Amino acid sequence: MALDYSVYLVTDRDILGDRDLLMAVEQALQGGVTMLQLREKTASSRDFYQLAVRMKKLATACQVPLIINDRLDIALAADADGLHIGQEDLPPGVARRILGPGKILGYSVSTVAEAVYGERNGADYLGAGPVYATGSKADAANPIGIDGLRQIKQSVSIPVVGIGGIGEVNILDVKGAGADGISVISAIMGSRDIRGSSRMLADAWRQS
Repeated sequence: MALDYSVYLVTDRDILGDRDLLMAVEQALQGGVTMLQLREKTASSRDFYQLAVRMKKLATACQVPLIINDRLDIALAADADGLHIGQEDLPPGVARRILGPGKILGYSVSTVAEAVYGERNGADYLGAGPVYATGSKADAANPIGIDGLRQIKQSVSIPVVGIGGIGEVNILDVKGAGADGISVISAIMGSRDIRGSSRMLADAWRQS
């Protein structure tokens, strides 16, 4: 089955404030999110696992793949559809060997060299960025810009998703650089109308 990376949501409890995470994600899925990544930086392993199991049921009901951020053990335990890792996590080749061939493996990159390495070592797709400055990740690197995104896309044959500071105002530029989708946090999770914002981004991507 071909995967649709066009609107890739990464969860963030902090941006939601007092709103319920599962309810917010359900609204985002209803609005048109096509990929879902569960990101929990401070939860205990037990809480992360229990949340992942519930999120998997929700995502499966909407026929959207669930990807777990960083935690290979949680991805396997919850039978998630895949895992997304960064430069400080397990090497992609090691993660692929443990994860097996039937799961999705994503890899965060910010240079052409990292992109080529990720593809050669089993990544199914790349998250490239940050394309623009972003406040969603305190440890984000300097923006690579549209030119950096385009260079990464041209260096590999697997899908590339633009990450970082992306929203309605610049979605056309990201797609024009050849990206296969946009990865967003605050553009959806920070909205007071999560379903509407998801639908707007999905429509903008399709119509561009």
